Amino acid sequence: MKEDKKGLLVIGARSLVGRRMPEAVRAVGWPEASVAYSSRQPLAGSGLILDTERPYEFQPNHTFPAVIVCAPVWLITDTLLERLLGLGMKRIIAFSSTSRLTKAASAEAEEREVVARLAQGEQTLVDFCAVHGVAYTLLRPTLIYDEGRDENITRIAGLIRKLGFFPVCGLASGLRQPVHARDLAKAAMQALTAKPAYNKAYNLSGGEDLTYVAMVRRIFEALDRMPVIVALPEILWRIGFFAANLIRPKKLKRNISMVLRMNSDLWFDHSAATRDFSYQPGPFKPEFE
Repeated sequence: MKEDKKGLLVIGARSLVGRRMPEAVRAVGWPEASVAYSSRQPLAGSGLILDTERPYEFQPNHTFPAVIVCAPVWLITDTLLERLLGLGMKRIIAFSSTSRLTKAASAEAEEREVVARLAQGEQTLVDFCAVHGVAYTLLRPTLIYDEGRDENITRIAGLIRKLGFFPVCGLASGLRQPVHARDLAKAAMQALTAKPAYNKAYNLSGGEDLTYVAMVRRIFEALDRMPVIVALPEILWRIGFFAANLIRPKKLKRNISMVLRMNSDLWFDHSAATRDFSYQPGPFKPEFE
């Protein structure tokens, strides 16, 4: 196996952030020939196959001292980390989510399960790195978007196109900080070589603080449409979700807790990331074709 001192392995190349990693690699001047992108299925017919459930089947021909995991953090296991350690890993960046902090007390069992999986993945990484002397950094983004690909901003845009209006709960006054996948990919590369970021976790919020209703209004503007936002009281949302769950329980993709959170602040300070590795996210300006 060839030793590559600048070898960088990106795991989860098909994810929102993973798709943006090549441009981030180029932006910081990292030698592209030393970077390998992996996923369970190759991205656009290229890249390496790495099934996180069977990491020892991953047999590259060179080492990777640096690893960036763009796949969900709960896919990180001791077995995967042992394989990466055998491939020369000395530094690892992994993406988690601020949902780890905001949904712990959710009324929805599925959301609490996601929190538990995030927590377990983070703890597995931290414990392994402490034992084996690997420097880690955990990045917890807020609301990630990438026009046409994400399930947050793009889904709102799709509903606006379909209905011509967008319904919100009450004043929808809760704060949001959408962050573009491009900014997160850049953050991963910046943190990779920043020693102050070793063995720390950071919340990565977007460059603007917007109320939920202001965020929706910005999406209307990006679609070149006049904002038509319909404010419905909480009781109507509860009745509607109750009826929908009775009629089509398996088809409902959203829960009432998500609607009620339109009026909760999901705000996070990213100044520590700015201080330690110059994180500078852009404003919320989605661009749709």
